[in-house]
Amino acid sequence: MSAAPATADDFPYAGERFADLQMLRYQVHGFDQLTLQQKKYVYYLSEAALTGRDILWDQNGRYNLRIRCMLETVYTDYSGERTTDDFKAFEVYLKRVWFSNGIHHHYGCDKFVPGFSEDFLAAAVRGVDAAKLPLADGQTVDQLIYELFPVIFDPAVMPKRTNQADGQDLVLTSAANYYGAGVTQAEAEEFYLAQKEADTDLAHPVMFGMNSRLVRGTDGQLTENVWRSGGLYGAAIDRIIYWLELAKGVAETEQQKAVIAKLIEYYRTGDLRTFDQYTILWVQATEGMVDFVNGFTESYGDPLGMKASWEGMANFKDLEATRRTETLSQNAQWFEDHSPVDPRFKKPECKGITAKVIVAAMLGGDLYPSTAIGINLPNSNWVRAEHGSKSVTIGNLTDAYNKAAHGNGFQKEFVIDAPTLALINQYGDVCDDLHTDLHECLGHGSGRLLSGVDADSLKAYGSAIEEARADLFGLYYLADPKLVELGLTPNLDAYKAQYYTYMMNGLMTQLVRIEPGAEIEEAHMRNRALIARWTLAQAAAMAAQQGGKPAVELVQRDNKTYVQVNDYPMLRTLFGRLLAEIQRVKSEGDFEGARRLIENYAVQIEPQLHNEVLARYKALDLAPYKGFINPVYVVERDAAGEITDIRVTYDETYADQMLRYSREYATLPYINE
Repeated sequence: MSAAPATADDFPYAGERFADLQMLRYQVHGFDQLTLQQKKYVYYLSEAALTGRDILWDQNGRYNLRIRCMLETVYTDYSGERTTDDFKAFEVYLKRVWFSNGIHHHYGCDKFVPGFSEDFLAAAVRGVDAAKLPLADGQTVDQLIYELFPVIFDPAVMPKRTNQADGQDLVLTSAANYYGAGVTQAEAEEFYLAQKEADTDLAHPVMFGMNSRLVRGTDGQLTENVWRSGGLYGAAIDRIIYWLELAKGVAETEQQKAVIAKLIEYYRTGDLRTFDQYTILWVQATEGMVDFVNGFTESYGDPLGMKASWEGMANFKDLEATRRTETLSQNAQWFEDHSPVDPRFKKPECKGITAKVIVAAMLGGDLYPSTAIGINLPNSNWVRAEHGSKSVTIGNLTDAYNKAAHGNGFQKEFVIDAPTLALINQYGDVCDDLHTDLHECLGHGSGRLLSGVDADSLKAYGSAIEEARADLFGLYYLADPKLVELGLTPNLDAYKAQYYTYMMNGLMTQLVRIEPGAEIEEAHMRNRALIARWTLAQAAAMAAQQGGKPAVELVQRDNKTYVQVNDYPMLRTLFGRLLAEIQRVKSEGDFEGARRLIENYAVQIEPQLHNEVLARYKALDLAPYKGFINPVYVVERDAAGEITDIRVTYDETYADQMLRYSREYATLPYINE
């Protein structure tokens, strides 16, 4: 493999495209400047981040591991003509399955529709070595086809990975593998409510159900299969522990060693109170360059918002960029005190809020290939209140997104006029980064629940409400003179770039990710739609009542729809009002209030506007979704086998990486019961 390109200008950020996806590469800036010990630490944590891959595949659907093996065997061993329409469509389908860690779209959650025929795949499967196929005990190839083909081809079988449709049984209608066959939403909610009511430590509740599959036992009663060493997913977890032990041996500080030791203890026991102890140590471990995320973390994939998908990441600090986030965290109390929310819902003391900009060194699990550009953890409300939180902005991923997007024509097509476009070109990147910092560092860390309010009281609406709360916090403060005073924005007009692009995205351009006739279901998309549409409606109502132009509106120019902002300060006022209401809903656990906001503003799509946006976007020939190919770490050893250096390279192809991961990180059996 060749070494990394010498300059950022030569680095190939944008790569292969297929379906609605474009693959990008991210550069691990500064890795060569780390010490050998730090490089080892990053490398071992990177291996731990990749080793849990199979867990996520199984969590996303009970047939995913078997389908992946079958498809990959056909892809590598197919002896027929590879230039036919069927094979080309098959290749695109496999790449989409790889990208989504399963057969459902990573964002929209709908099952992929194959562009090839059942007859083609059946003949291809029968034509490869049966020994390489994921056959169950005593199963024939024809029986495998009979079992798996409906899952792939029948639109009525497992149509949604995570269903969020109001009024339906969200557990029974979701293909995600967090609940056993026949378990209903009502049963699951009753099961975990009973656990919460039996908990004696009301001030420090664990996140019940976070690390288990809820199934019906042989006696008909519900029980949990816990994800731990010796339990469900134990083979993968034991391998993760192996790499974590190596990482602990080269950790930079005693704090880091203690964090890893506690994580290993949690993986071995599955005990949720041990997990809380680990998160406290993780939040407090702020010294050293290198850090990580590893474990069952985010609950977006569970239709009930409780069970956590597995993810992993290795990273190290971007020292120069971190000065920005440190400034925010050092002023966290000022922001909390001046928030427009009811004083009852504010934190009287912001504890342990730390923030940094990081360089992602490896992405794994639910952070790969598609990933967030910012993270705020832990998710436990009481841990955040008593011990604080750790926020990160992933600088090199943002950099890759920005460089790949420059000059692609998107802004020119959808931004209303040249002055607004010039404003976005001048301030868009810096304000976008700052909004991410505010969202992760202060937004998620702000506010508090009233005493006795269940953290899960908003149920399926909780994730979207929480993301809206953090986004609004960032939007509100982007326009504050305090940011100019702190040197974070260059002037009092820069914020307008983010206000415009946020409204444009929430009202229009994020719709390019949704198929005609569908609804908005993903939590982050619902969040953005809620904010933009509520604000649009309030602006219209104020204008009708008071006269004059609304603060923001949709207008027609040359038969195209555009967002027009007429009053940026009033737009900020409206963001503040919605932030106050959403914080109230969160703090009081007002389920019906959350339901009204989401269902009224964040779900339905106006068909005519949707069709227009899709047509305009299609003409640009762009992919609406982006994801990353990981770098490869090349370990150099001396004659005694000791590591002498580690180099990072970037020339592995997407298909080669996915196939290699399936060989090297295949830690679980195909069927995990």
